[in-house]
Amino acid sequence: MVNDKKRRSRSRDRSDRENRDKKIRRSRSRSKERGHKRHRSKSPRDKYSSRYEGSSKDLRYEKENYKYDRDSSRYDKEKDKASKDNKDEKRNRDKQSPSPEVEEMKADAKPEIKPDVKTENTKKEPLSLEELLAKKKAEEAAKSKPVFLTKQQRAEEALRRRKEEVSQLRKQQEEERKLFESVKLPAPIPSRSDDREKRTRDRDPVKEEDKQKDKDKEREQDAIRERYLGLIKKKRRVRRLNDRKFVFDWDAAEDTSTDYNPLYKERHQVQFFGRGNLAGIDIKAQKRDQSRFYGELLEKRRTEAEKQQEKARLRKVRRKEEKQLWDDRHWSEKAVAEMTERDWRIFREDYNISIKGGRIPEPIRNWKESGLNPEVLELIDKAGYREPTPIQRQAIPIGMQNRDIIGVAETGSGKTLAFLLPLLQWIQSLPKIERTEDADQGPYAIILAPTRELAQQIEEETVKFGGPLGIRTVVVVGGLSREEQGFRLRMGCEIVIATPGRLIDVLENRYLVLNQCTYIVLDEADRMIDLGFEPDVQKILDYMPVTNLKPDTEEAENSELLLANYNTKKKYRQTVMFTATMPAAVERLARTYLRRPAVVYIGSAGKPVDRVEQIVHLVTEGDKRKKLMEYLSRGIEPPVIIFVNQKKGADVLAKGLEKLGHNACTLHGGKGQEQREYALASLKSGAKDILVATDVAGRGIDIKDVSMVINYDMAKTIEDYTHRIGRTGRAGKTGVAVSFVTQDDSALFHDLKNMLVASPVSTCPPELLNHPECQMRGNQPKRRRDEMIFA
Repeated sequence: MVNDKKRRSRSRDRSDRENRDKKIRRSRSRSKERGHKRHRSKSPRDKYSSRYEGSSKDLRYEKENYKYDRDSSRYDKEKDKASKDNKDEKRNRDKQSPSPEVEEMKADAKPEIKPDVKTENTKKEPLSLEELLAKKKAEEAAKSKPVFLTKQQRAEEALRRRKEEVSQLRKQQEEERKLFESVKLPAPIPSRSDDREKRTRDRDPVKEEDKQKDKDKEREQDAIRERYLGLIKKKRRVRRLNDRKFVFDWDAAEDTSTDYNPLYKERHQVQFFGRGNLAGIDIKAQKRDQSRFYGELLEKRRTEAEKQQEKARLRKVRRKEEKQLWDDRHWSEKAVAEMTERDWRIFREDYNISIKGGRIPEPIRNWKESGLNPEVLELIDKAGYREPTPIQRQAIPIGMQNRDIIGVAETGSGKTLAFLLPLLQWIQSLPKIERTEDADQGPYAIILAPTRELAQQIEEETVKFGGPLGIRTVVVVGGLSREEQGFRLRMGCEIVIATPGRLIDVLENRYLVLNQCTYIVLDEADRMIDLGFEPDVQKILDYMPVTNLKPDTEEAENSELLLANYNTKKKYRQTVMFTATMPAAVERLARTYLRRPAVVYIGSAGKPVDRVEQIVHLVTEGDKRKKLMEYLSRGIEPPVIIFVNQKKGADVLAKGLEKLGHNACTLHGGKGQEQREYALASLKSGAKDILVATDVAGRGIDIKDVSMVINYDMAKTIEDYTHRIGRTGRAGKTGVAVSFVTQDDSALFHDLKNMLVASPVSTCPPELLNHPECQMRGNQPKRRRDEMIFA
């Protein structure tokens, strides 16, 4: 850098010295001419002293000139030699000079030198060629790097470009306008030939018409030649590969609309008197007059009897039209007797009810049309159930016909009351004396549930509706004293609600017999199969009497025979199975023990309720607690249920929430029955805000107004996930379900994504939507390119 500065300073000094030498030479030549002409006799000192006596500076200048005059010849030789050397050096420098870009960079890089003593003393050299090239490369590298603009900068840049475009457009329009104004078209000068043609046209109009006719005749003849003689050969159209194979469009040469014949060319519409039609003919008026004429003629020829017959016919037509209008009313405006098959089909579509099976009765529209006893209807009204749910509308009439039912409906849809009301109706129809005498023969109905909590919940509903009717109910579940339950069974009851394991224990120890049991309900059948209760259920069904089995024939679908048998004490066995999902194991069980069942689908099987907003977060195991604290810190509306997969994890999480000030309790299979009941009761009463539970609480548990369900650990199957999120959004209310999923839950990603996409109130996060596991099902084989081969 220092060398470059020195080099630049030397070149600058050299150029200054040359300029000064030129000035001195010019002044010397002038002074020389004056001195030789005028003051040849004077000495140089006298001459310069006489002219410049005033200032010492001028005197010094004259002395220098004098010195140069004296040594002019020697000085000129030296200067010529120096100038020649400078020219050679400049030529060599030009040969070795870099590109104009480098010169431009040199000019830019040349710093301003202030007139200072130090600057003059220290010589500065210009930048070397290598340094200039390195600097240029650095600038190009800086320019080649992408510059990321902020949103504000992008907006400003767009505004600036838009302003430039607008200004350029305005400028162009202004120039065009000025050009248009400046150029004035000269008025056309009429030529002599135009005047001559105009005069001849005015003079001979007949000749012009003849010429036009001749032209038309020539065109007509050309068209005939072209059509029939084929004198003009047209190029054959070559069809490209991407053109259509068959083209039915008109070609311009094939247009037949132009006709040169004057008869057709100058058509004239002759109009006479009338309503504007051709020759005064009005077709509509003629038809009207004709119909009037024939009507009057028939009226004259008819007898009185024929006239009365015609009036009756017109009255029937009018009545039929009115009936059609009357039948087109909505089903809600009609009575039950007026409902047609079409109305029932629309009714089922309105409530999303699908049925399968022969001779299925029509659904009920309200409680009054259900056919239940007044006492039962009064209890329903006291409970506050104003309208039946979709599953109740269709399942209650089927149950009251003593038919087997498979009900598939979403969680929280009122399945409990759908199988309970027909049962209470039948038990109440039996004489009370017979019920008391046959108390030792066992209950009339058994209701099986997969968990204790669900069994106790069914007991609450049964006691609420059956207690006022004098129907006794006993719960047989684990965790309670078997002897106490056996004592209550010996006292007599009509309904037993049990879990499969404890019921087998009671049956084997002869605490209970099923001699007169004719009604069995499998609630949450898919959950019982998942928990491994299928052998236990089959064993319980084997304890049932076989004398009251339905015949596996058309009689099992005949409503009249079934109703006649329904009103007797020894009625056919009725098996009712309710579930939220329909796996293959449940279908196998139904085929074995159900006779010609009526299948009722509400919505789609296994579909979560549309009122639950599902939120999924793809996190790591360590971030779960932090994410949970975020949701709880936002302020939640109790009660809230948090699901985990392990008993120990439930206890640890509940203790952690208690330390943070949250009011939490736990529910899992490791708790005693009293502790489980206390946890549920405290959550329902509002004493606790958060319930940390395992899948024990995932099925059938009905806790009012659960605002949020949090899957702290993701469910193992998509069916369990469906039941978990079904704890919220029950009875027509909305809810939120939050799930924390990790990479270990990738087997469920495909089904989970489909659920989120199908839900109208949920959105699928992008990280889950684009996950590789979501592109195909977890149980499907991997593609060959995705397989890992170990050599």
